Amino acid sequence: MRENGKRQRTAFSLVELVFVIVVLGILAVLALPRMDRDIRQEAADNILSAIRYTKQMALMDDVTDPRNADWQRAFWRFGVRTCLVAEGDVFYYVGSDEDREGNIDNSEAAADPLNGKIMRGADGTSCASGVNNNASPNIFITKKYGIRNTNMFANCGGGGVDAARYVGFDHLGRPHTGFSGSTTPDYSTVMTSNCDLNFTFEDTSIPDLVIRIEKGTGHAYVLGQTDS
Repeated sequence: MRENGKRQRTAFSLVELVFVIVVLGILAVLALPRMDRDIRQEAADNILSAIRYTKQMALMDDVTDPRNADWQRAFWRFGVRTCLVAEGDVFYYVGSDEDREGNIDNSEAAADPLNGKIMRGADGTSCASGVNNNASPNIFITKKYGIRNTNMFANCGGGGVDAARYVGFDHLGRPHTGFSGSTTPDYSTVMTSNCDLNFTFEDTSIPDLVIRIEKGTGHAYVLGQTDS
């Protein structure tokens, strides 16, 4: 049937449909590696920002107090803790132990500059629990990115135990580890070697993310990615 001298088409041909399906398949295959890189890069940007924010807070808040032998406990720190052991999900936190009792509680946690919520989750509680409603969603790195390993601080003076998984900074920006129980205000906890934080993903197709914190300067960057 013709109208105004033109033939009307009522459907696509089989060849055209097959061609479209093939093209969509190729695009999907090409997009998969990009999606993996995005997840890894998003995690890198988030964690790096938190570490650099911790250092910036330390530079602005000099906690040096010669009157107290344990003042180093108040160093601003970035650390990782477990929500609920049975689930294995982890979150990171940023804060300063102002009362020097060895732990960062909610009142001592930093506020996330992106949303104003605290950068500290609830220990022993599911990351998905309503108990964490006051916490920034950005800190739950298992939930957001599938990061689950518990030994990411292995070569940074810590291990798999929550209490040991942290890095802090003094008012000069120098990184420290192992100061949460310090009673000797002599800067003996300053890092003497670079610290490589290793984050692995549940999706094994995503390469490990290694963030290096340099001794002395506290400069943090993604290992192998000079522009991070």
